[in-house]
Amino acid sequence: MDQTPVADMKFETALAELEVIVAHMEDGQPALEASIASYRRGMALMQHCRSLLADAEQQIQILENGQLREVDRSMLDSAPGGGH
Repeated sequence: MDQTPVADMKFETALAELEVIVAHMEDGQPALEASIASYRRGMALMQHCRSLLADAEQQIQILENGQLREVDRSMLDSAPGGGH
């Protein structure tokens, strides 16, 4: 398992490691101590990813009529390919 400090990781790197941890835990029954360490690392990675996404969301802006403004989330949700 990568031991890079979570706070120093880019979103893509943190998400990839989180996916590896989840797959490893789903595939087998690691020792209790390893499971706890993996769970803790996974939670830290998940919280870091959520924080990075929240920061990115706040920074998204649209240039409209010469003014920058925050993105209207309802507009994104209704756009083709947007939303869930």
